[in-house]
Amino acid sequence: MTRESSLTLDRGLALLQAVADAGEASATVTDLAAAIGTSRAAVYRLLVPLAERGLVWRDGSRVRLGSGVLRLAEQMLPQLRAAARPVLRDLADTVGATAHLSVVEGDQVHVVAVAEPLRTTFHVAYRLGSRHPVSRGAVGKALALRPRGKGWAAVTGDPQPGIYGVAAPVRGVVGVRAALGVVSFTALDNSVVGPRLVEAANTLVETLRA
Repeated sequence: MTRESSLTLDRGLALLQAVADAGEASATVTDLAAAIGTSRAAVYRLLVPLAERGLVWRDGSRVRLGSGVLRLAEQMLPQLRAAARPVLRDLADTVGATAHLSVVEGDQVHVVAVAEPLRTTFHVAYRLGSRHPVSRGAVGKALALRPRGKGWAAVTGDPQPGIYGVAAPVRGVVGVRAALGVVSFTALDNSVVGPRLVEAANTLVETLRA
């Protein structure tokens, strides 16, 4: 591969990541050009091969992920679960609360991996496979955060009364909208748990890229 080809591939991947990071809001060509540091004309050129492979599609003036990404995501989910297990175990035991990895499927959040703390008197039993609307809970709030914002979100009594939750988005896995979270019957020190979740999410992404 020539240096020029390598740069084109790198920009194409950066563009795909920028489209993914835009989430439900989607992004304009101008937004994408600013995100990857190139011109609008270059973005239009890079979109062509991505669109041909079904990885992105144009919705008027906006660009969204295409159905081809879903096929990649389906193959990625087992790897995501495997990489998340040690991260969740460390989270659960460090925080003393049930930790989970949740991914978005349509308009629902789907819990795909769970670790319960080993040294607690009582804790939340979070069933693997549980679902709730993507607009609810700490995960929903975390997924709606801006990329350069606080990095974590906390809720009380949502989606279940009496439950405290904190979550951080997992960014950098193309085609997968996911978040790491913890849930507890007692109030958590969000100022400590929030950054810990951000660190864990970054560790998960680095593990997947290794």
